Amino acid sequence: MRPDILNPIFAEVDVLKGVGPAVAKPLARLGLERAVDLAFHLPVTWIDRMLVERLDEAVAGRMVGLVLTPTGYSATGSARAPFRVTCVDGMGDVVRLVYFGKSSGWARKLLPLREPRFISGRLDRYGDELQIVHPDVLAPEEAGSVPATEPVYALSEGITNGRLRDLVAQGVARAPDLAEWIEPSLMGREGWPGWREALVSAHSEPGATPARERLAYDEIFSGQLALMLLRADTRKRRGVPLEGDGRLRDAVRLPFAPTGAQTRSMQEIAGDMAQPHPMLRLLQGDVGAGKTLVATMALLNAVEAGAQGAMLAPTEILARQHFATLQKTLAGLPVTVAILTGRDKGRARESTLMGLADGSIDILVGTHAIFQEAVGYRNLGLAVIDEQHRFGVAQRMMLAAKAERAPHLLVMTATPIPRTLTLTHYGEMDVSRLDEMPPGRQPIETSVIASTKLPDVVEGLGRHIAAGGQAYWVCPLVEESEVSDQAAAEDRAATLKARFGDRIGLVHGQMKGPDKDAAMAAFQSGALSVLVATTVIEVGVDVPNATLIIIEGAERFGLAQLHQLRGRVGRGSGLSRCLLLWNAGSDGQQRLSETGRARLALMRETQDGFRIAEEDLRLRGAGELLGTRQSGEERFRLASPEQIGRLIPMAHDDARLLIDRDGGLASERGRAARLCLYLFEREAAASLLRSG
Repeated sequence: MRPDILNPIFAEVDVLKGVGPAVAKPLARLGLERAVDLAFHLPVTWIDRMLVERLDEAVAGRMVGLVLTPTGYSATGSARAPFRVTCVDGMGDVVRLVYFGKSSGWARKLLPLREPRFISGRLDRYGDELQIVHPDVLAPEEAGSVPATEPVYALSEGITNGRLRDLVAQGVARAPDLAEWIEPSLMGREGWPGWREALVSAHSEPGATPARERLAYDEIFSGQLALMLLRADTRKRRGVPLEGDGRLRDAVRLPFAPTGAQTRSMQEIAGDMAQPHPMLRLLQGDVGAGKTLVATMALLNAVEAGAQGAMLAPTEILARQHFATLQKTLAGLPVTVAILTGRDKGRARESTLMGLADGSIDILVGTHAIFQEAVGYRNLGLAVIDEQHRFGVAQRMMLAAKAERAPHLLVMTATPIPRTLTLTHYGEMDVSRLDEMPPGRQPIETSVIASTKLPDVVEGLGRHIAAGGQAYWVCPLVEESEVSDQAAAEDRAATLKARFGDRIGLVHGQMKGPDKDAAMAAFQSGALSVLVATTVIEVGVDVPNATLIIIEGAERFGLAQLHQLRGRVGRGSGLSRCLLLWNAGSDGQQRLSETGRARLALMRETQDGFRIAEEDLRLRGAGELLGTRQSGEERFRLASPEQIGRLIPMAHDDARLLIDRDGGLASERGRAARLCLYLFEREAAASLLRSG
């Protein structure tokens, strides 16, 4: 239960003055449904307004505010032409107010002739004239309410910046004074204000850098502390030591020897599983680095020790691929492997549930279906989660609840993340890295091509198809204000179908799961030659014959994402190609920035995902790797991309100090930190607090 001191700031927005159904709708579109959401809705920029009495005191190019008197109207009669209102100041100097797309009647009513009005807007010089486009207009007596500096917020249709500014102020006013949770020497060294002071300053002072950094730190600190609490709680829980005798692992016949990184990771995992507390380990490696083999050996270790294992995949088609791989790898061994997905019904499903309950099934592969209440295990000893960023902490805890004692947990990701940023997502886990590729893997030939060469690319695609090859065509990311990724994919698929017919397939994020799986299955079977896709194929099935990937709008992707998409090809020993198309504009005049050239050049130079991730962090900041396109689970409202990389290590160390040196949550600082956890809604950690 949330502490009472925080209840006012967590009130719904409808308790605020001026919020009715008409205002609540645009607020909801912005995700602002409670006072705390408004308080954390920080300004995106600031208006620096010159409040003057005469035009000759103002500066062209600046926001200004002054009293003007309308003296005439000017309109051409064309609906497309701007409507102009001629105004004068007290000295008779002239400025024209310009309105586009507005009726003359509306402007005449707003600005009646010879009646002074307070005008606020950007003053510009147009030829020999001064003009203000679409100014704000108030009665002269309201001029005193207009501030010289004004925060500007992200808006939604139906709400003005002024109205939102007033509501934000009400949200901030509900923020309580809270005891300090940051270590005192860190506070002094950084020169940060207290929590509530920082919140007020962030909304009232342009360039309040210490205040905004303090708030960003609080958000990151709460996440780090939550992960540490989860880790500590897991370590306190009794697990089951699992130490197999090697009989099954030694019997596996592999076509090649494991890499040194695979062998090291297997040893680290086996060592963890032998402990009396549950393993919490992340297995991180590039696409194709051999994570599945390492996971298979961990599952066999559990079976050798008399326990069951479960492997969770994010999609049904990927679950079925893992199932087929395990069946092939374990053929001839006395190990029973089963699969359970949402598709499985009737007798087959009942048989699987019975086998899990009586222990006759050793390893289960599945999707979210293995979370369901009806699914019970006789002795679940190890859970493996593939593509960890698709599953949250709450889901991991749900799976852990399937066992009488907490099972060992191994999570895997193919997303390259720099070591520093690993703390954000996996701070409660130990990390194993597969930083070597298995023998026989050929490099992927990568080319950077301007979009003006698109016809040549399509011609090359035709030759590739004619030779029996398959290809991915990834559509560009688009901004939220533009058309959707779905529309971009649909348009590209339509143009390619006009050329190549029904051999073209399509997948995008808005499709229903079964439809996406069906399209991927058709591509995997060879029924489709080209799969046009959005980034949903970052995590996908193996298609050995797909040896070409074309990524449109490559300059809009993060390097780590480009690398992961590129990994969709190159699964075999033959040559595979990746074409990175950058948007040169219809006239071919657009040029990549220096940073953009460096990024795409790096993709040509290396296929080391960890080097790429570190370089992407250096070139573009932490937000590219931890933002909505990469992160999956963690979201930041207060921390900017530039702040994340610098503050995560500090927050990690501070949280560790609190737990190891400063008395943990039972200390005075620890009690304040509890409030921080509730303030930033770290619910998984909050559930642990009740037990102290």
